[in-house]
Amino acid sequence: MKGSYILVIRLPRGGSIKTKGRSFELGGGYYVYVGSAMNSLEKRVERHFRKDKKLHWHIDFLLAEAELLGAYLIPSEERLEERISLEVGKYGEPVPDFGAGDVSVSTNLYSFEEAPWRTLERMLDRLGLRWKRVKNVAEIREVIREWERENKTHCFPTPEV
Repeated sequence: MKGSYILVIRLPRGGSIKTKGRSFELGGGYYVYVGSAMNSLEKRVERHFRKDKKLHWHIDFLLAEAELLGAYLIPSEERLEERISLEVGKYGEPVPDFGAGDVSVSTNLYSFEEAPWRTLERMLDRLGLRWKRVKNVAEIREVIREWERENKTHCFPTPEV
């Protein structure tokens, strides 16, 4: 399944997050990361929930130091990462140059003073996007199965020739 996602993260205390190419000074608190997975939404988000992985993307280095509280799955054939990131930026404080190397926004990571759940859900609803909130790999798999069942149910039958 293709789509975008939002991660909700809590960094227990501030400090320096070192990636392959640079360092980011982050304060303790809540962070929201926006990403996309145009090959396999479920596998990408499942990867973010795993602790045992090779650190590759900026977000991997942050998650090695932080707690992934949950994620929003947003299925779409269209790449919505930039649009969603711009919207999240209206509510959170941007962390410049974090994880946005392949899109035209300046960042995909935003800090929040409080838990951002309600803000994000209102934003997603206002954008008219389909979404589900998950907090672990089992929930990701259940949501994907549910969406796949719905897609099969809503398909038109192939006419017999």
